[in-house]
Formats: sequence, C-alpha cells, structure tokens
Amino acid sequence: QVQLVESGGGSVQSGGSLSLSCTASENMYSAYSMGWFRQTPGKEREGVAYIDRDGSTTYADSVAGRFTISQDSAKNTMYLQMSSLKPEDTAIYYCAAHTSRALLRGGVAIYWGQGTQVTVSS
Repeated sequence: QVQLVESGGGSVQSGGSLSLSCTASENMYSAYSMGWFRQTPGKEREGVAYIDRDGSTTYADSVAGRFTISQDSAKNTMYLQMSSLKPEDTAIYYCAAHTSRALLRGGVAIYWGQGTQVTVSS
C-alpha cells in the first residue's frame, strides 16, 4: 500500500512563504500524475497544482505565479513552494496521486496524504 506523507505546513503572515513536501513510500513519479489539493471547512476540495509524468505542470488560477510545484524522483518527494501567501490560502493541503491525469484533475485520486495545515494571518 502506497503511503503519501505531507510535511511543512504551519502559520505565516500574509505575504510570507511556506514550502510543503509530500514523500511517497515508493517511486510514484514515473507512473502517476501527482497533485496538491486544499480544503477549508464548508468548501469543496480544490485542486491547486499538478505535475505529470512528463514533468509538465498546471496551476489553479488562484495560485498561478505564486505557487510552484516540483518533484525530486530520487527522494520520492513532491514539493509545493508557496509565496506571496494570502489569508484565503488558509486550508488543509493534501497531496494526491492517480495514474490518470484527467481523473486527478477531476479530484479523484488513488492515494491521498493525511493533510497538513497552512494558516495565513492578515
């Protein structure tokens, strides 16, 4: 059973930066599309950024230009570098994986991490 473990969440002031990591229990990146999602109470989970097997990346409009997704296959780790953070970025952030690029972008994942809290204060 593959496990995804997020780390790096925390609290930061508006305009600050945080970096999240998602470490997989095995090498995912040659076979899976990977992504970061976020969710706040009362709202649907939102796809934030995706990285595919060929290394191509996609971002939600709300984070484009501020967030950067990347991966280090040697470390089985995916990253989300977040800068110019805003209070509306406050959420639990999850990493996820699916063999289907389309399904992942539809919010369907084979594997989910447990989530890490990001809090941005004004």
